[in-house]
Amino acid sequence: MRKLTYLAVLEPTTDGYGVYFPDLPGCISFGKDIEDSQQMAKEALELHIYGMEKDNDPIPEPSRSLDKEDAEAGIITAITVLPDLVKNDMENRRVKTNVTIPAWLKDAAESNHVNYSKLLEAALIDYLNVKREVLR
Repeated sequence: MRKLTYLAVLEPTTDGYGVYFPDLPGCISFGKDIEDSQQMAKEALELHIYGMEKDNDPIPEPSRSLDKEDAEAGIITAITVLPDLVKNDMENRRVKTNVTIPAWLKDAAESNHVNYSKLLEAALIDYLNVKREVLR
């Protein structure tokens, strides 16, 4: 399983800590205290890497140390993520979608206690002839 570790900078503010990753411009977060900031940094890093990979953007190599100006800006902490688990979670999360069917068909389905989600999922898998493997 792939593991990526990037250095984050936690900058004290009046109401918490701003977080940024010098290696990943645009990957920022905020937390009310150090522990919260580290958790928020992890979530931001997970989603940032997932988005970059989904867009086929190159993932920069993590730095082993930071420039003096970054190190002086605040607290430096290493944040580790598992991109393959994040991808699996994101791609297998349940999402809502609306469908339109005739009223008589909806009535018949409800009177037979049809689980629309399971039925639609099974029908789409069959129709598209796809099978996704879920990592555990």
